[in-house]
Amino acid sequence: MTDLTAVSTGRLPDRDRVRRIVDDAHARFAGVDEGRVADYIPALASADPGLFGLSMVAVDGASHDVGDTDHPFSIQSISKAFVYALVCQDLGHDEVLRRIGVDGTGLPFDSVMALELNRGAPMNPMVNAGALATTSLVAGGWEAVVDGLSAFAGRRLEVDEGVYASEAATNRRNQAIARLLQSYGTIYADPLETTDVYTRQCSLLVTTHDLGVMAATLADGGVNPITHERVVDAAVCLDVLAALATAGLYEQSGQWLATIGLPGKSGVSGGIITIAPGKGGLATFSPPLDVAGNSVRGRLATHHLSQALGLNIFASAPHPDHG
Repeated sequence: MTDLTAVSTGRLPDRDRVRRIVDDAHARFAGVDEGRVADYIPALASADPGLFGLSMVAVDGASHDVGDTDHPFSIQSISKAFVYALVCQDLGHDEVLRRIGVDGTGLPFDSVMALELNRGAPMNPMVNAGALATTSLVAGGWEAVVDGLSAFAGRRLEVDEGVYASEAATNRRNQAIARLLQSYGTIYADPLETTDVYTRQCSLLVTTHDLGVMAATLADGGVNPITHERVVDAAVCLDVLAALATAGLYEQSGQWLATIGLPGKSGVSGGIITIAPGKGGLATFSPPLDVAGNSVRGRLATHHLSQALGLNIFASAPHPDHG
């Protein structure tokens, strides 16, 4: 049974225990058949609903993968976290906070109303308006985006041209959001070019293991635990994790934080990353989604692993003298 009293320590449990717990989580939730594969992007509608992978990557580079962790899929909205990190690295905390913000909107991730109600302020980099504004701030455009996300993954990432073409043919809402940002002066490059770069970044192919490495890089103060390359500064990771805590799981972000107790980010292709600061990154992949666009198996497995591994950053226990 899951230990509901597990309290976070300064490091992950030993490797054998992590392996057993991750294996158990995969076996426990592989048979769940709830949720629906995303179909509003045509290229995603054909995803195999039975795919399920888990990857746990520690800050010391140790990793354990189980299931379909080598299956490639498009990163989708998970890219928002890493592009935001690149911009924070370039512009600094104060400037990015002034231009983008980190407050939750309380509205769907692709809401236009959120902009209108807040005088064109993007509010948060994890919703589409904020993500478009963030992408427009990347110095170097598309090449800088792909180079930066590849550094997080520890290998060169490539675009799924089929997914890109499918999204580019159906991304009119994002184009409209970018145009609205332009009308308020809160996008910092050509709106249609920015939308195209954003569409390309969401179409980058990753595996569950790649996402585990990327999440572990945020957990390791910006150093990739596999390549040992510093990708961003430790202070940038603080900014990214704070933004994830407020809106990483969209309308379910508060519930996610209350039950799992870790910053995370989901994508509609079925991926979820979760970061245990100073310990490691957890990535899950399973295409069937709940009504908020979050992977059903991924959410269940992450909840289980947060408890079983003692990852919840809000958990505490009485001092021994007060037992």
